[in-house]
Amino acid sequence: MANSALEVVALLLTLIGLIGAAASTGMPMWRVTAFIGENIIVFETRYEGLWMNCYRQANIRMQCKVYDSLLALTPDLQAARGLMCCALALAGLGLMISMVGMQCTSCIPNDNRVKRVILIIAGTMIIMACICVLVPVSWTGNSIIRDFYNPLLIDAQRRELGEALYIGWVAAAFLLVGGCMFTCCNLESEDKGSERYAFTRTPDYMAYSARPLQPQQLVVLPQQQPQPVLSRHPSTNYSYNSRYPSVRSGVAYL
Repeated sequence: MANSALEVVALLLTLIGLIGAAASTGMPMWRVTAFIGENIIVFETRYEGLWMNCYRQANIRMQCKVYDSLLALTPDLQAARGLMCCALALAGLGLMISMVGMQCTSCIPNDNRVKRVILIIAGTMIIMACICVLVPVSWTGNSIIRDFYNPLLIDAQRRELGEALYIGWVAAAFLLVGGCMFTCCNLESEDKGSERYAFTRTPDYMAYSARPLQPQQLVVLPQQQPQPVLSRHPSTNYSYNSRYPSVRSGVAYL
């Protein structure tokens, strides 16, 4: 019962992480214009995302334009695209596979070992999805911070961390917790060797009718004859007739 509750919690955490990763992938707020120094034009904000650039004027209207060429993008942006797509695919597959192996589902009846293996595989895939989200988000954040403190760049070229990066970090944390719960709980059950028994309405045993007892032939065992016991004290009673009367008479005279 405890494992079933933990599996439901892990499923919800994974679902929240998947939604956050999808939102972070589609949002254009990865890089935001920094208003520092002499840059006093604050009524226009520029956003740079994985798929498009957007301009927002006076918090009223936003115009976006999709990138024209994939090869013209920077290497970190290309890698971020691929890794975020891989993260969404892994998280989605892990979520569906985990639903098959949960204790509250009956997709695989009466085979708890197979269910534990399926949940371990699903947890591993979710952890891999967490890594695929964490790498591009952290890489982009490091690039933004490095360029912000670069003295060779002017103030208009500097950018700040956007909302999509924070959502990506939170989504990676949810995916990590959900994947670890799926994996660790079932690894612990596998090590302990705890067996779970399920009640089935169709038993596998068969009923046998009683058979009458057949009379058996008695076997008489032969009795063993008692063996003579030797004693240290001489006895005057003899059970045999001596063949030498002279010896017997001699013994009598003594």
